[in-house]
Amino acid sequence: MLKLYNSLGKKLEHFNPVNKKYVAMFTCGPSVYQKSHIGNFRTFLFEDVLARYLKFSGYKLSGV
Repeated sequence: MLKLYNSLGKKLEHFNPVNKKYVAMFTCGPSVYQKSHIGNFRTFLFEDVLARYLKFSGYKLSGV
């Protein structure tokens, strides 16, 4: 079972999508007003790994 950290509630929560087989993802792109840095790439890496894991788990993704 997938657990994600909710920084608003400051606790781990189980991933429970609204639709059991479909997940919509939206991620922000890099800032075009600043130079790229390691923090930008960490975000892209996490989003990619999360999307791949959800696909592996049988979910259909929107936006990926």
